[in-house]
Amino acid sequence: MKAFVTGATGFLGSHVARVLGEQGADLRLLIRSTSNLRNLEGIKAETATGDLRDSSSLEKGMSGCDTVFHVAADYRLWVRDPAEMYRSNVDGTKAILDAARKNGVRRVVYTSSVATVGFTGNGHPADEDSPVSLADMIGPYKRSKFMAEQLAMEAGGSGMHVVVVNPTTPVGEQDVKPTPTGRIVVDFLKRRFPAYVETGLNLVDVRECAVGHVVALEKGRPGERYILGGENLTLKQILDKLGEISGLPSPKVKLPYVFAFATGIVDEAITGRLLHREPRATVDSVRMGKKKMFASCAKAERELGWKIVPVEGALRRAVQW
Repeated sequence: MKAFVTGATGFLGSHVARVLGEQGADLRLLIRSTSNLRNLEGIKAETATGDLRDSSSLEKGMSGCDTVFHVAADYRLWVRDPAEMYRSNVDGTKAILDAARKNGVRRVVYTSSVATVGFTGNGHPADEDSPVSLADMIGPYKRSKFMAEQLAMEAGGSGMHVVVVNPTTPVGEQDVKPTPTGRIVVDFLKRRFPAYVETGLNLVDVRECAVGHVVALEKGRPGERYILGGENLTLKQILDKLGEISGLPSPKVKLPYVFAFATGIVDEAITGRLLHREPRATVDSVRMGKKKMFASCAKAERELGWKIVPVEGALRRAVQW
């Protein structure tokens, strides 16, 4: 296998590249000229300098590869210019699929997100068939990932061997940025979590999630999507686990939704608009948190042999890292 991997300098992508390398794949990793290469240490691979917004660099970088893992994405819950996110997540995915067609790539795995599935307000776990539409997507990140996923699904349904995976909320080591999920761990360790809101997430070990990508390549059906997840936990349960691991106190004060919403408005206005920094609390993140993002992995269990692994080990590795 000669695999072209995007996003390998990032959190999940670096683990996907590492798993592929350990399984003997020849790797070519897409990097930008400004990329931080810290996560590539110890991975035997070629690199190709390019950008998701530069189709010619993708075609050149992908030349000679028979497999593509498109893991890269702009994963932020607040951005000053939403058009930038659409260019990376939607236009970039289209460019990847076009380059794969032109290069005769045999198989593509597209990394979507559990954010694109249909969640309800009752906390019942969502799955791949839960009713959902673009109108249900909150904020540019969710909307752009939903639109990009549609492109991948359409390609898979029209003759290309494209399989979509929907990771839930990966946790573990190497979250260099960090992602919004990693920021939960960082903020907790810095004692910046005085209170919590009533919400929930499905956490998955990033290493297991990376292995799931490779299994999806081998066993997944073209034009289908698979949720790769782990444990459904409330935010309070997550913080309690971080407290047990780190020895730091877990917050006991639950923040009412209306107060959290007001905090998001103020933080966006001051931190985002005036100070030109990414706010820690955003209106979109608070709106997302109104629904517990619990998910079912039954389809991946049936078709891919996916196994749900307790997430405590991944949380411990994240804290130690």
